[in-house]
Amino acid sequence: MNLYIKKHIKLSFNKSAEVTDFYRSLQIDYPKFFKMDGLSKLGFLAAELLLKDFADREIVKEDMAIVLWNRSSSLNTDNQYQKTIQSAENYYPSPSVFVYTLPNIVIGEIAIRNKIVGETSFYISEEFDAKEIFNTVFSLFIQPDIQHVICGWVECFQENYEVVMFLVEKDNGQGIEFTVENITKI
Repeated sequence: MNLYIKKHIKLSFNKSAEVTDFYRSLQIDYPKFFKMDGLSKLGFLAAELLLKDFADREIVKEDMAIVLWNRSSSLNTDNQYQKTIQSAENYYPSPSVFVYTLPNIVIGEIAIRNKIVGETSFYISEEFDAKEIFNTVFSLFIQPDIQHVICGWVECFQENYEVVMFLVEKDNGQGIEFTVENITKI
């Protein structure tokens, strides 16, 4: 089986305001963006760019899967939530923050926006591991109904926002061959 990287996106920001400014510069109309945590915003933006010319957003995509990794899980948002509950005198748990205390929310936001109903997974890893990404994505393509996989690294912790995301396709012969070496180069 031959796999190809049809498109890839690499973004990094130093502040959450930069992420929002970038969203505005793209002139995307998705009001839910402003309710998302930093991790979801970052993944959402990368997926928007990755899928920009891919297919109609309104068509259900049963043949597409999403698998992402990062180092910090949702720790950035977890810390914000902790601040809302740590003081007995000033206890104000925020449901709007709590909603985003799971890392797979970013996958959910991407899937909902793009009507992706295939398999989804989010893994936590100490570091970007091209071999792990390759092996996991390759195993998804063993399923005959999977033709496309969105995969990559989405890290958001403190003032570090970085994402590298790939759109991988089966046997199309177009793009960069999906190999450990090429994942590492990108």
